[in-house]
Amino acid sequence: LFPATLTYDTLRFEYEDFPETKEPVWILGRKYSVFTEKDEILLDVTSRLWFTYRKNFPAIGGTGPTSDTGWGCMLRCGQMIFAQALVCRHLGRDWRWIKGKRQMDNYFNVLNAFIDKKDSYYSIHQIAQMGVGEGKSIGQWYGPNTVAQVLKKLATFDTWSSLAVHIAMDNTVVMEEIRRLCQSNVPCAGAAACPALESDMLYNGCPEDLGLRGRLPLWKPLVLLIPLRLGLTEINEAYIETLKHCFMMPQSLGVIGGKPNSAHYFIGYVGEELIYLDPHTTQPAVEPGDSGCLPDESFHCQHPPCRMSIAELDPSIAVGFFCNTEADFNDWCQQIKKLSLVRGALPMFELVERQPSHFSNPDVLNLTSDSSDADRLERFFDSEDEDFEILSL
Repeated sequence: LFPATLTYDTLRFEYEDFPETKEPVWILGRKYSVFTEKDEILLDVTSRLWFTYRKNFPAIGGTGPTSDTGWGCMLRCGQMIFAQALVCRHLGRDWRWIKGKRQMDNYFNVLNAFIDKKDSYYSIHQIAQMGVGEGKSIGQWYGPNTVAQVLKKLATFDTWSSLAVHIAMDNTVVMEEIRRLCQSNVPCAGAAACPALESDMLYNGCPEDLGLRGRLPLWKPLVLLIPLRLGLTEINEAYIETLKHCFMMPQSLGVIGGKPNSAHYFIGYVGEELIYLDPHTTQPAVEPGDSGCLPDESFHCQHPPCRMSIAELDPSIAVGFFCNTEADFNDWCQQIKKLSLVRGALPMFELVERQPSHFSNPDVLNLTSDSSDADRLERFFDSEDEDFEILSL
């Protein structure tokens, strides 16, 4: 039996609208009222890039799968959280997608970075093939930590975005490490670590700023991903208030996680429900039109978003934040420190100035020739993935 194939149009009437509630709706750091701002909420949600299962794309690795139905949902969620970082980086949090309206070139540059073909920076092809180095065969399920590690490695090739990607391991965010990473005037290390990616793939149709390498900014925009385990088999309710606060921060990129065997991209909450974009819809792969323009409607969720009770969340998640400037990062640190004082809110992770002496170096951003520390830490953390194993279809 083949999995059911749906287009986003067929789903349109199956989604509940937002509840009539006085509770505020929070979407990636923005606060809305259901009563007075319902159109604004839906426009904000629709403007997020929505990546779902696709079929009939070029075979991964030349001979591999041509669809990711049944196995690619966490990879698609990784694409969504990273796409939100690129939208903030190149278009700004206030940017909105309006159906039929001509979009600026930077929007198509962002979208092209995720298209299902081998030479897009963050395509399903690149993620699946880079995952082989993380011990994941093509077509195997990923956990939140694995997809974060893979995206971090792929970001080193995205010279257009020039992001500093930090994955905070062991539930600890070390401020000194992040400042050292973001203030580095050296282009991201790692290009030599993956010779399989040829130099002609690196620019992906994006205009290369020829002067970029000579005048890198003092602060590289930061994508901070924090893989967490918030309980054993279900989320410990002591973390729920802290999790909600993450969606209230202007730096929020949302959360990737879900229910066992089913990944979602969480973009906000209302009351005791999380609001999410669901990748479990199979759409045909998109090809550029005759004019070279990319038909983009299927990359935007044009129905009310899904909701689920926070209590149903699987405890393995990764939380994301984007700090475009050093001031954004300093503000984020202050908010995290204040959050530790909120009654009834158990901190999900620790924020420290310096790395505790008992740590080995957990920052695997510098892909040195000796990555044994990185490999060991990833294996240590990836016990989370065992909970997500799924049977092949």
